[in-house]
Amino acid sequence: MSRVFFAEPLETVATYWRIMRRDGVTLGFTSHNRDLIFEGIAHLAAPGMVPSSIRRSADLASELVEMEGILSHAAITPADLRMGRYDGATIEVGVVDWESLEHSALFAGQIGSISENGESFEASLQSAKTLFERDLVPRTSPTCRARFCDRDCGLNPARFTHLVRVLSIDTGSGAIVFADAPAPATIVGGRLRWIDGPQAGVEMRIMAASGSELTLDRDIVSGLAASHRAFVVEACDHTIATCAARFGNAANFRGEPFMPGNDLLTRYGTGGA
Repeated sequence: MSRVFFAEPLETVATYWRIMRRDGVTLGFTSHNRDLIFEGIAHLAAPGMVPSSIRRSADLASELVEMEGILSHAAITPADLRMGRYDGATIEVGVVDWESLEHSALFAGQIGSISENGESFEASLQSAKTLFERDLVPRTSPTCRARFCDRDCGLNPARFTHLVRVLSIDTGSGAIVFADAPAPATIVGGRLRWIDGPQAGVEMRIMAASGSELTLDRDIVSGLAASHRAFVVEACDHTIATCAARFGNAANFRGEPFMPGNDLLTRYGTGGA
């Protein structure tokens, strides 16, 4: 039988937080005045982290969580926040008995967005119930609704993933050149994931190309140098022309490129010659 917390007037209960980043790093914190280790995770003492409200409900409405101080712990650096290491991280909030280490999760979800406010950072937390708010019914669209190389697309991502190496960096403009990279036209709009160097594990998007120089959507930090490596995934513009001519995958196109649009309703007849 699971533990019922707060059944007695006085209990040895603290709050705990877990942040599980997409690069595999897990950080644990607790409002207790000493570190607690349970489920193989060390939860660092952080008495200043206090949840101001947690609302739980039995319906499908998304739950709301407000917390203060969770991003101000020394283990969470501003550089990592700006770098995007915490974007999309999974978060769990719960209560733990600091004597028996019995615990129960109260909230589970993801970090939605992180904003910088002066010298502090604020994060919006999305409950797992937000999955119920997704529109599961496909809507018509002239472009493909599938994500490139996902199950609906059917293409093997290994064919379009390339191991590249930094050749040069322009610190002034932030432009970067890779050795062994495919043609720039095929990767603009694609993704890049660092596998070593100071930004290892960080994913970026390739925004533009000028010759062989690429511009990324995040700043390059100091310490990145030639020979550091990354995986580059090619891009797709989700049009039927690209799907058929470049990938030979028109059979899996998830869109309606030839369906008349709303502008058909606004047309009117004209007299013929």
